[in-house]
Amino acid sequence: MQHPWTGLSDDVRLGILTRWVTAELVDEVLAACGKRDEKPGALPVRFMVYFVLASALFQQDSYDDVAENLVGALEEMSVSIPNRSSFTRARQRLGPAVLETLFRRLAGPVAPPGLADAYYQGMRIAAVDGFLLDVKENEVNRATFGGTRDARGHRAGNPQARVVTLTETGTHSTIDARVGGFSTGERELTIPMAASAAGMFVIMDRGFPGVELWKAFTQAGAHLLIRARSTVAHQPVTVLVDGTYLARMNLAGQKRAHPGGVLVRVVEYRIDGGEVIRLLTDLLDPVAFPADELAALYHDRWESESAFRQVKTFQRGPQEVLRSVSPALIRQEVWAHLVVHHCMTRIIMLLADEEGIDPDRISFVKVIKHVRRSVIRQCTQTSWQVKQFMTMLADKVHRKLDSGARRLREADRFVKRPYLKYTYRPAGKPRRPTRHVPEKSLTLEPALAS
Repeated sequence: MQHPWTGLSDDVRLGILTRWVTAELVDEVLAACGKRDEKPGALPVRFMVYFVLASALFQQDSYDDVAENLVGALEEMSVSIPNRSSFTRARQRLGPAVLETLFRRLAGPVAPPGLADAYYQGMRIAAVDGFLLDVKENEVNRATFGGTRDARGHRAGNPQARVVTLTETGTHSTIDARVGGFSTGERELTIPMAASAAGMFVIMDRGFPGVELWKAFTQAGAHLLIRARSTVAHQPVTVLVDGTYLARMNLAGQKRAHPGGVLVRVVEYRIDGGEVIRLLTDLLDPVAFPADELAALYHDRWESESAFRQVKTFQRGPQEVLRSVSPALIRQEVWAHLVVHHCMTRIIMLLADEEGIDPDRISFVKVIKHVRRSVIRQCTQTSWQVKQFMTMLADKVHRKLDSGARRLREADRFVKRPYLKYTYRPAGKPRRPTRHVPEKSLTLEPALAS
């Protein structure tokens, strides 16, 4: 017996996100992955792609609520919502490869030429970093992804999936990504993304330096700026005219002159007289690439953290555990979140370009609320309605969506989960409010010629 939705699911769309996740694109991806409708009466695969994306967009809603949000405007479908098990089986048939392929078809840099803070000397600025997502606790997920342990080696918290992204700092657009487990190192997930960074200026934190990663990115045509620990490339080979110096970064455990190493330029500086920060770069010319410019650019790495906050706090929900219960569906859900976030970035860029303002000023929270409403209303069934919706958003930029210029602020770093690495706030200790701070002072630390 056929389900009442049979033949009607072709009318389902994903609100304003359908501008990028078109039915034609979804069909191409399904064909490329060899997915097609085989079981009569089952939920169609194209519909399930939209359903999985809607599940990421409405992360805190149940399957029933997500389905109702997706088809509520279509009277013929809203009266016969399938049960949860039907959606689960359909997701299993779809698998994670379709959503990953869809992400790779959509992902990429979106900053137009001339966008402030998006380029350095003609090179697009990107950052590599990773974040963790909590997944359901069961033996299969624990064995597949791993998770944190306390001082006694006991399990602490949920298993976690690790996501490492190559992010365009000027727009928060995801250029490339890899998904692994807590036990998978960030560097291991980063190396395969080297080809996607060709021609870019890539910034990384101090957990990433390594000869294999360095060679992978530089041979792909990328330029690097990576923070390093004090023991990495710490012996000057040549001190340059600006006080920076050339040194060798070598394979772990090898002598300083080992031929497997690479020559790097080391830039050292302090912020407000604090600890010495050491940066490694392959840009060796001190005149063409001044040390103070490179030191100031390292701060742009934090734009990737802002993008992660959009995914983890605003899109997924703070401290939410992913809904999927098996490794394959967890990966499917993670790729869906990355697709949705990239489409959000596209919308923000359209609005910012229309108003001639920096994309940082567009409120991600308010845009995602409007996008959710567009899904419920199914307002993208014609190109005219797409344009109408974007016009409505543009009209609200001045009144609601524009958050203003970013302010310099800082807050005490405490977390609610005591098994994490940051200090837990004791009971009774007051929490100071977020406060405005003056601009920080950057001072170079020149090396002394030997």
